[in-house]
Amino acid sequence: MPINELRKDYLLNRWAVIAVERKRRPTDFVKEIEEKKAVTCPFCPGNERMTPPAVLVYVPSNGDIKKEKDQNGFRHKNWLIRCFSNLYPAFSPIHEGKTVKIKEEGNQVLMKAFGHHEVMVESPRHDEHPGTARISQLAYLINAYLDRLNEISTEPYTKYVSIFRNHRQDAGASLSHAHTQLISTPLVPKIVGEELEASKRFWVKNKRCTFCEILEKERNSPRFIWENNGFVAFAPWASIHPLEFWIFPKRHQSTLLDMSQAEINDLAVALRSCLGGLRTLLKDPPYNFGFHIAASKEDSDYYHWHLEVYPKLSIWAGFEKSTGMFINVVPPEDAAENLREAIEKEEKNL
Repeated sequence: MPINELRKDYLLNRWAVIAVERKRRPTDFVKEIEEKKAVTCPFCPGNERMTPPAVLVYVPSNGDIKKEKDQNGFRHKNWLIRCFSNLYPAFSPIHEGKTVKIKEEGNQVLMKAFGHHEVMVESPRHDEHPGTARISQLAYLINAYLDRLNEISTEPYTKYVSIFRNHRQDAGASLSHAHTQLISTPLVPKIVGEELEASKRFWVKNKRCTFCEILEKERNSPRFIWENNGFVAFAPWASIHPLEFWIFPKRHQSTLLDMSQAEINDLAVALRSCLGGLRTLLKDPPYNFGFHIAASKEDSDYYHWHLEVYPKLSIWAGFEKSTGMFINVVPPEDAAENLREAIEKEEKNL
């Protein structure tokens, strides 16, 4: 009889229980989800004045793209991508003359939440999410990620930029129109910080990128899911979410800004195929995704950027919250097999 396993993350001091004795099938997670749509969607074309002015707009121009901003009360129409400040930001830009300072009083440590919090509307089409989107639109989206990442990263108080997506209300999306969020922070977040430290230790000892080694092993493991010229998708060894998968660039790169145009197009295909497969397998489940990128140029030798996708299929309860140890009822090997089959079906319809 199979026995449950404790598996340690590749780099983090984090353990997952792979609960084969409680194993569930993908069909066990399928739910009919009723999304409440706003009577008037502020992200849809024609409603641009319901949002702050755009800091970046992609506008079609003679078969090409113009990059614009909304200025002097004007709002661009006929756009392909729009990016603007979040109306209710978790982080706010620093005011002139202010600096980021850390205050410590005993074991109480405080700093102001200076940074950027932006919303990127991925398409003028309300329901054009990555699992159903046109490849060309996804390529625009990725290029817009790079534009904002490049600009926000130059701010002296930016230590990290998080690019993440919440799909459906159960995963934290307050509006159903396809959108991504970007948040810059004045410190490096805990998980990325631990990855940076562990990968640097491996580099110092072995003069090799630990992520490149992980990628080589997983391409030839039962957790392999999909690949094209530029990217590989696999279910991580110690996944903490059922049906979790990661997407890695094959070429060593520390940040999205290192991608070539061909790799941008390959990533667009990877998003469409893998998220389309997830949608097909689980009837469009809620999920979150987040890019993990290097915090600075000094990390470029040993850090390898990647995208992590977390389907929102289980609830972290008392055990997980009190221990930091996670129970996963879908072994990553099973997750990979099911996702491989679903992606094959999905790609036949592309």
